[in-house]
Amino acid sequence: MSLQLSIPDEVLSAIRLPETRIEKALLQELAIALYAQELLSLGKARELAQMDNYEFGQLLGQRGVLRHYTNQELEDDLNYASGE
Repeated sequence: MSLQLSIPDEVLSAIRLPETRIEKALLQELAIALYAQELLSLGKARELAQMDNYEFGQLLGQRGVLRHYTNQELEDDLNYASGE
């Protein structure tokens, strides 16, 4: 499944970023917001933001967003650490 969002041109032109960075920035902002509201897991939010675990963790820290750490995420981290 894929979803396309329509953002009015007036809104896009008001974003103070180079055009080449807007899509990535919006995906990161959406990922942060959904994670902060506990609507996405850390892994899925990181995937949406198109960042690795370290980068996304750093971004969350910069924004003051606390990490939600579930048992499933602990298991995923342990599997990752053991190379699975």
